[in-house]
Amino acid sequence: MRGPTVVLVGRPNVGKSTIFNRITKTRRSIVTPIAGTTRDVIDQPADWENTPFTLIDTGGMFGASTDPLHELVLAQGQRALQAADVVVFVVDGREGLVPGDEEIAQHLRAIQAPVLLAVNKTDDKRARGRVLEFYELGFDPVIEIAAEHGEGIGDLLDEVVRRLPTGREAGKSIDTPEETAIAIVGRPNVGKSSLLNRLLKEERSIVSAMPGTTRDTVDAVLRWHKRTFRIVDTAGIRRPGRVGRSGPLESLSVILARRAIQQADVAVLVIDATLGAADQDGAIAGEAEKAGCGVVIAVNKWDLVKDRGPDYYKEFDDELRRQLKFLDYAPILHISAATGERATKVLETVDQVADARSSRVSTGELNRFVKQITAEHPPTSPGRRAVRVMYAAQTSVEPPTFVFFTNVATEFHFSYQRYLINRLRAEFKLIGTPIRLHVRRREKKTPAKSQSERGARKDKIDREPE
Repeated sequence: MRGPTVVLVGRPNVGKSTIFNRITKTRRSIVTPIAGTTRDVIDQPADWENTPFTLIDTGGMFGASTDPLHELVLAQGQRALQAADVVVFVVDGREGLVPGDEEIAQHLRAIQAPVLLAVNKTDDKRARGRVLEFYELGFDPVIEIAAEHGEGIGDLLDEVVRRLPTGREAGKSIDTPEETAIAIVGRPNVGKSSLLNRLLKEERSIVSAMPGTTRDTVDAVLRWHKRTFRIVDTAGIRRPGRVGRSGPLESLSVILARRAIQQADVAVLVIDATLGAADQDGAIAGEAEKAGCGVVIAVNKWDLVKDRGPDYYKEFDDELRRQLKFLDYAPILHISAATGERATKVLETVDQVADARSSRVSTGELNRFVKQITAEHPPTSPGRRAVRVMYAAQTSVEPPTFVFFTNVATEFHFSYQRYLINRLRAEFKLIGTPIRLHVRRREKKTPAKSQSERGARKDKIDREPE
């Protein structure tokens, strides 16, 4: 995490996630009227009046819950509280003071960090006469807010930054290193959260054998060999036909997971070694390829099948390549998040893929290479018409994008395009990254008239009678 930390705590459904999204200007936390929606600890960099901090949204830690993972949620929230610099205790003004609030207050009195009391939903007339009840808890100050409409949020943040260790130090900010964003994606229950925890060497995400445990996208910063990674553990993406059968939460989780993919530099697609790939894996990988992020395929639970011998390795990988044939460029790693076997290889490979995705080839080097390969294997158009490449240029990175200017064609035959991409990947070591390729026909320029022709034309006009 970066800078001091501010933790939101309160009963389920008092509006913590709405406050989190309002302050961070994101949609990281899922907001629904269903109590207990947020399970995991969500953190996001935030800033107020040039004072940076990390805002943390905890799951509903207290109160009645039928969630079978409530004990894990409670443990997650307690760890966040122990590391907090400031705690914002959120209560529901419409409901007034309830026993659940008193229970949380008793717990918060034992921590060292300063506690602010935010009475939410005070835009409702039912709350106006009940705000005074919360002074009984003994926390100062008490700030009235309406997170859904943004009312009072500025006042709350003013109080927060006054109590941060950095205070208001003349607009000082914390320098943050460049990060590589990693999205851990895959079907439910393939071990995504276990992999995140193994990489972080801590229980950062809730791990359970229950499919669909992770609802929110959960991320953390990891520094490894002078590199900084922001690793995002996403909710499992199910087949489109199944999304929505479990209610609105799963649909929101899928949206957040896809958004994480779109914002990632590299997606780590986790496959269960005991089950192999399925259609859902192809759909997830397709989202990553479409978004232009790099891809690493991590076959998890390999410890359960590795005793089947080297022949099985080849058969498994061949079948995986067949099922995910459009990801033939993605490296395959055999890992075990449970035992830690080859887990650090994931970071090493992600680092290579991120470098490849942002690499740039000079125009001279590219054109020398293009001249060589087009001489060896002349290009053709979709109609098999011969094409001459005039020159090529790399126009952008992330992912690498190349434009080929030709004499006649606006696209290559699909087999030649695949050939070009494979050769570019091999020559310039573009491991694990999609490559975008565009073809343009170079427009013929009208030759400029010579000076003598222009002069003759002018003389002719001058001699013509009026």
